[in-house]
Amino acid sequence: MSSDDEQRGTSGEAPEQLALLRETVRKSKPPKAKPRTWRGAALAEELPVARVLVDKGLLHLDRYFDYAVPAAMDAEAQPGVRVRVRFGAGEREGRREGGRLINGFIVERVAQSDYPGALAPIAQVLSPEPVLSPQLLRLCRAVADRYAGSLADVVQLAVPPRMARAEKRVPPEAQPPPSAPQPGGWERYVDGPVYLESLAEGGSPRAVWTALPGPEWPQELARALAAALASGRGALAVLPDGRAAGRVDAALTELIGDGRHVLLTAESGPEQRYARWLAVSRGTVRAVVGTRAAMFAPVRDLGLAALWDDGDAAHSDDHAPQPHAREVLLQRAVTEQAGFLAGGHGCTVEAAQLVETGWARPLTASRETVREAAPLVRTVGDLDEARDAAARTARLPTLAWNTARDALRRGPVLVQVPRRGYVPRLACAQCRAPARCARCSGPLEATDDRGSLRCGWCALEVPDWHCADCGGTRLRGQVFGARRTAEELGRAFPSVPVRTSGRDHVLESVPDAPALIVSTPGAEPPADGPGYAAALLLDGWALLGRPDLRAGEEALRRWLSASALVRPQGEDGTVLVVAEPTLRPVQALVRWDPSGFALRELAERAELGFPPVSRMAAVSGRAEAVAELLGQAGLPADAEVLGPVGLPVVEPGRPRRPGDPPVGERWVRALVRVPPGSGAAMAAALKTAHAARLARREGSPVQIRVDPPDIG
Repeated sequence: MSSDDEQRGTSGEAPEQLALLRETVRKSKPPKAKPRTWRGAALAEELPVARVLVDKGLLHLDRYFDYAVPAAMDAEAQPGVRVRVRFGAGEREGRREGGRLINGFIVERVAQSDYPGALAPIAQVLSPEPVLSPQLLRLCRAVADRYAGSLADVVQLAVPPRMARAEKRVPPEAQPPPSAPQPGGWERYVDGPVYLESLAEGGSPRAVWTALPGPEWPQELARALAAALASGRGALAVLPDGRAAGRVDAALTELIGDGRHVLLTAESGPEQRYARWLAVSRGTVRAVVGTRAAMFAPVRDLGLAALWDDGDAAHSDDHAPQPHAREVLLQRAVTEQAGFLAGGHGCTVEAAQLVETGWARPLTASRETVREAAPLVRTVGDLDEARDAAARTARLPTLAWNTARDALRRGPVLVQVPRRGYVPRLACAQCRAPARCARCSGPLEATDDRGSLRCGWCALEVPDWHCADCGGTRLRGQVFGARRTAEELGRAFPSVPVRTSGRDHVLESVPDAPALIVSTPGAEPPADGPGYAAALLLDGWALLGRPDLRAGEEALRRWLSASALVRPQGEDGTVLVVAEPTLRPVQALVRWDPSGFALRELAERAELGFPPVSRMAAVSGRAEAVAELLGQAGLPADAEVLGPVGLPVVEPGRPRRPGDPPVGERWVRALVRVPPGSGAAMAAALKTAHAARLARREGSPVQIRVDPPDIG
């Protein structure tokens, strides 16, 4: 055959015609995958294709990938198990190149794949334990869709890392349901006994619980969980921190004994936590008490999903897509037909909306019972100003000193300070300009009473400071922290011990003896016995003056949480709040009426179209990237775009928070607002547009957060 014939082929046809013929034949055949394994190993006889969720939290890869199931792995490669697969590989001379082994989960087994090429095999079954059940997978998919995130990211939050030794442990034996508990403290609430009875009988009541002040709430929450267990179903309680979870765990253990529930917190360690999670997944334990990550706990036949203090920022996850425990538990209550209980001393606007729409019923006590349980709340008023000219402007007016002095004769006194540290904010005494670091422009703070200065961002020590505006060398405090407050109180009450509780060291509890406990919000330790004799709530302006839509709601929540630790008014319990007495949050604290405050806030937000009446998403990034994404997104017709507005530039050395732009970059943020009913369409449109940009690898990165907690 001549060289010319070789080029034309044996049929004598031109190469172009031959290529066209082959393409026509290829397209005429239905695409069919070619499952194969390494070195020609046999495939599984039945359902040889596994659909795998790979552990890559990228929006443009938010789908399942098909892999071949080798016959040797047929028994273990079942839906829900962890596997290792090659991802991103190319083909060259029959060998896999460029791919790397990553983890994933098998979500289902099928007979054939729609992928037209050859399927790579599963490389390894990491564990035969089915940790991703179909029910948990559906929950993760719903959460990912709601928050415009990827399924892989949500599964990472829902399923803890594998610990091989924990899987080898002998699982505990399942125990029979406990008997229905007595109402106990629930008798103090109007519909409390009825709520417990409905849970114990297998019902799914939904309620927003405004807890009375005092130390009884862990026992009351434990009784609600026990009532759901008595019906033969499961129960789940999510709390904002390990201290609160530990108190409910102890109360539930005392009520129903050991073996029927587990505590899921980070303090237990990875291996112990995974062992407890496995006991729940296997169905041998039916109840869970835990912190934020427990919202995904795979409780079988869930009968009650409970949440304590849903306004606490700890319930919002810092990892993508940043879901909130309240929304996840609401989703579970609907899809799993379970009861729901949102409790706290305060009441969020979201909880008030559940009551206002009729989705949940209020669980409250009568006004007479509230007055009997609550302490006396005092403010700095006109009469105090007549006796003390600086009563309204002083950080610690005379009334505060007198209240603390009188209460110390009866027991401990709690002092709540919004800021930690010594003097975290300083200014020039002459021109009032903020004191800044010369290296990174961070705020300077005093670390002790000797005048030592340090940058709050880069920790640079500043021995000789002078004002860049006026040249002054004298400083004055703008904000005083917990340690400075403790020092001042220690000098004023030299015979009384002063202790601090904050982020660096949180006290578990304090004895029923005269002492001053200076605490930052959320770190207040409970006092033994009847509780604190008094509480001083200082620097109310720092909480109420924040440029945030939730400033008033958050201030009231923190005040109520601290005041609930004080003895009732009948036992001379007193709370003094140092803030403008005419403000609405202060008046709500005086009346102890968190529900009324939340309902009024809800009405105002309805007029302005702010969440939770509307659904909102924040889109952050460079100005051109935000404009491009919003222009490409097929937003609903009723969507409204607010902004964009510029975000503060993160200076070098400043600690970055979740959602902050890269250091030194100028970002903007636009808010997308839609009315009720269009939230799912908005999230889907933003997710699709974001995934398309990532797939094309065009433009600078953009961050999307649905239901941002702070919108200014």
